Amino acid sequence: MEYDYFTAIVRFLHVIVGVAWIGLLYYFNFVQVPALKNANADGTAAGITKHVAPLALLWFRWAALATWIAGAALLGGNFVPAFTLSGGYEAIGLGSWLGTIMLFNVWVLIWPNQQKILGLKPASDAEKTAARRIAFLASRTNTMLSIPMLFLMTNGLSHKGLIGL
Repeated sequence: MEYDYFTAIVRFLHVIVGVAWIGLLYYFNFVQVPALKNANADGTAAGITKHVAPLALLWFRWAALATWIAGAALLGGNFVPAFTLSGGYEAIGLGSWLGTIMLFNVWVLIWPNQQKILGLKPASDAEKTAARRIAFLASRTNTMLSIPMLFLMTNGLSHKGLIGL
């Protein structure tokens, strides 16, 4: 049996960038957001919002995209059965859909609103308040979706166990 190096490399990349993506998601939700409340109270939030958050968001959004692309590559010719939840690809397909929703949240809801919040894009105080709420809800949604997504994508219930990690 010949070893499939391409699939092995893509699977490795999928796992590594996925760990970066979900790790940063958890960092934002469980570390940075609570820490910013205290940092704002004592006037030390500028370092986080000026230096840490933009860099972490850069890695966050590109890790999300790279994870999705690598996952789609792993699906290969099984992309359509997975996304139509058919042919034995229901579990990996549901995980793929959750990952797609999370990717959408990162690029369409979280990142544009974080740009306003961090002052990278001009916004009024009212726009920043609305942006905080949208980014918060999208980020918390992704945190909640991450658990079933990880389970579905790694549970071995994919077609003949060939796709799942």
